[in-house]
Amino acid sequence: MLIDYHTHHARCGHAVGSLEEYVRRGIEIGLSQIGLSDHMPLLHVDPAAYYPEMAMPMEELPRYVEEAFALKEKYRGQIDVRVGLEGDYIEGWEKQIESIVRAYPWDYVIGSVHFLGEWDVSDFRQVHHWEGRDVFAVYERYYDAVAKAAATGFYDIMGHLDVIKRFGHRPDAARQAETEALERRALEAVRAAGVAMELNASGLSKPVAEMFPSRRVLAAAIEMGIPLTVGSDAHDPMKLSEHLDKARALLHELGVRELATFEKRSRKMIPLTL
Repeated sequence: MLIDYHTHHARCGHAVGSLEEYVRRGIEIGLSQIGLSDHMPLLHVDPAAYYPEMAMPMEELPRYVEEAFALKEKYRGQIDVRVGLEGDYIEGWEKQIESIVRAYPWDYVIGSVHFLGEWDVSDFRQVHHWEGRDVFAVYERYYDAVAKAAATGFYDIMGHLDVIKRFGHRPDAARQAETEALERRALEAVRAAGVAMELNASGLSKPVAEMFPSRRVLAAAIEMGIPLTVGSDAHDPMKLSEHLDKARALLHELGVRELATFEKRSRKMIPLTL
């Protein structure tokens, strides 16, 4: 079975392609399951005053869910469509996040940290926020948010765990041990919460040129027994499953033989297919 659990479509504003184009592309390339997982609407900033094209408008959320479940039925027997959400964790906005997570019958919810306050650390338009900052201090704040996200119980999968490195900003080598300790504490929170983690292959196409998470973090997660799944984080149907062959090969090399899948928030492990 081949799967891809992380995708985005035109409704979010910074991707292209309809949900149905993703599903059809999944059938074309031989996926057994495709996860639709668009971004949760912005909660903590005014979309009209913030950077444009960040996430689907709140009024689109029920339409997204309705369309995704309709496609699940339409293509039943050709491909298993799993309806998900990338539910950004924003500290201090837990009640609002929970209301969205609980409001719909998701198959799964990905917990991702993009925002530190109003700074989206994954947005290329906001890299100037790194200027003059203590990189290690940013990493401390980021991994603290990851640990808090895992502990909420809102999520089934923790997404692109070390996306903070996306643009190549890393603490000095002298702080390597401390950085690894931050990663380890975040992984321990994921394990304690009993949730899965994704190997997100999209980092291979980003400035950092490395999957999320790194081989080091991935190996530590495997050692801890954290269940794993895979996602391309495609923002274009033609990039569906991009680099997932490399992701599956790395997982196999590190001894992984099963991947986590989800339906109705219930996890089922399936054999890893190369």
